[in-house]
Amino acid sequence: MINSLGIRDAEVIWHPYTQHKNLDLPIPILKGNGSLLFDDAGNSYIDAISSWWVNIHGHSNPYIAEKIYRQAQDLEQVIFTNFTHEPAVRLAERLISILPGNQSKIFYSDNGSTAVEVALKMAIQYWINKGITGRNTILAFENAYHGDTFGAMSVSGRGIFTNAFKDFLFDVVFIETPNADNLEEIKSIIKSKKEKIAAFIYEPLLQAAGGMNMYDAENMDQLLSFVRSEQIICIADEVLTGFGRTGSLFASESLSNYPDIICLSKGLTGGFLALGATACRQFIFDAFLSDDRSKTFFHGHSYTANPLACAAGLASLDLLQEKTCLDKIREIQFSHEQFVSASLSKSHGNFFLNPRFMGTILAFELNDGKNNYTNNIGREIMKQALGKGIYLRPLGNTVYLMPPYCITDEELNKIYRFILSIPDVLKV
Repeated sequence: MINSLGIRDAEVIWHPYTQHKNLDLPIPILKGNGSLLFDDAGNSYIDAISSWWVNIHGHSNPYIAEKIYRQAQDLEQVIFTNFTHEPAVRLAERLISILPGNQSKIFYSDNGSTAVEVALKMAIQYWINKGITGRNTILAFENAYHGDTFGAMSVSGRGIFTNAFKDFLFDVVFIETPNADNLEEIKSIIKSKKEKIAAFIYEPLLQAAGGMNMYDAENMDQLLSFVRSEQIICIADEVLTGFGRTGSLFASESLSNYPDIICLSKGLTGGFLALGATACRQFIFDAFLSDDRSKTFFHGHSYTANPLACAAGLASLDLLQEKTCLDKIREIQFSHEQFVSASLSKSHGNFFLNPRFMGTILAFELNDGKNNYTNNIGREIMKQALGKGIYLRPLGNTVYLMPPYCITDEELNKIYRFILSIPDVLKV
């Protein structure tokens, strides 16, 4: 069958994170249902990564689709300055009621990167509005990823994603993720620069695009306690880790020190529509209240608080907070735990390195001597998996699963079987 849509695509489309030189034509997807994607040749693929981590309830969920349809009949978009609307207010109320850390205000944007940009600008202007000069440096983790806009790139780890733009990124104080051996050294670095640091941004417990790096909650709590004692604003990037991915609704719930600002996107709308949200505590908001209009937060987006996206967010929360969904998250976590301990850790000697899981996320490295994002082994695994009806997209030699919560046991076991077959597929 001629891939006519793929041919047309190749003429006019530039895909994200894609090197188009000698690239196979993209697969036309005609339909999605639950965990499955269906192409124009009648093949189905288990979406093992929730389409870049957004489709937490699977594809074409009828409940979310119906809520968007109903909202579209009443109001599809309105400027969000002098006006407001029910879906935006209700979604903010719902988020504030479940977010950790006594969040009090929601600022809407349209994706994870912009949610991060909003948080950074809030934190920097907070100190300016308070009349305190010089606190304009951001503290961040090495190997972090916070997005592809310039502020988000600046606070991300330097590497292949940012190298072309390194001369345009602002300076950041980078530290390692904390462990028992480096915690005191990290504290010393922070203490020596605390007068300049406006905020600390971090991905709680899991650095995703940086290689699914999972780190210890106890040491992170000690670090956050110290950072807070130095009066540094804490920003949790929960764009990925939010909405059940790490087992709890938000990864920050696993810590006793809560953030002052939280960035949200991805699973927020169940994968239906683009929406970002940045939550903040009352003291952040209060710093912008003034008769002096220069203290206004001058930031916005044309589609801020889009009513359709907010309706999708409300519907996704409805599903997420159902007992059946919460139980399914725990079941997936248990399945990952069993697979890691009973199968992956004991298979093929030392070929599967550092198998690990957190909530619905499972990850490991392939021992092929090339530990980086551009490792072609990831492309080969993706190709072989597609041939078995599974969509995986490894981060170089880091293979991970992040399935939608509606995945069936049969589908999950099919993915596990493919993983165990990788050494044979690659003829290791």
